[in-house]
Amino acid sequence: MRAPLSVVIPTLNAGAHLPATLSSLGEGLAAGLLRELVVSDGGSHDATRTMAEAAGAVLVAGPPGRGGQLRRGAAAAGGPWLLFLHADTVLLPGWADAVARHMARRPGRAGWFRLAFDAEGLAPRLVAGWANMRARAFALPYGDQGLLIARPLYEAAGGFDDMPLMEDVALVRRLGRARLAPLPATALTGAERYIAEGWLRRGARNLGTLARYALGADPARLAERYQRR
Repeated sequence: MRAPLSVVIPTLNAGAHLPATLSSLGEGLAAGLLRELVVSDGGSHDATRTMAEAAGAVLVAGPPGRGGQLRRGAAAAGGPWLLFLHADTVLLPGWADAVARHMARRPGRAGWFRLAFDAEGLAPRLVAGWANMRARAFALPYGDQGLLIARPLYEAAGGFDDMPLMEDVALVRRLGRARLAPLPATALTGAERYIAEGWLRRGARNLGTLARYALGADPARLAERYQRR
């Protein structure tokens, strides 16, 4: 029997972070979980594509935009289970066991990881704490917390929309609380943008974007504003 898990990673000039992310997947390979790695690239000009090919990944190319990249990556994947990860997300030890148990016991629910940042101090802990509380209390895990989902459930929920922003929120809202569950493992994500913009400012900006989306704002307009700022 072939391994069940296809890992899908959207990339755009992710060469600085991708090696650590790929290295963390070795635990799943050793556990016999990892069927394939799919890297869905949006037109990188750095070494991203070379790194993906060297790692033996299935490389999918197309226009930039995380929603579309995730959707194309899922279409190219062959596993009955999908794990979507950001290119700067490192899965900490113990993730393979948590994923295996979830697949065996909760096939009707999608799983997400606890979030932590690769930075020290109170601000990273507070922001990660808020993100984890938001995921549990409001059933709104973001993409940097990963998403483990069986393909039938993914397809029943309509998959990722080809949209430039909030594609993760759109999918988990369609799944709903009853079809989401936390995974007892941690995803360590990059803190560069928070450090550059300021933890409070970046957090407030993300919360404001979520609120505007929830009130019906056009994701394309939100993405344009997000990138401009």
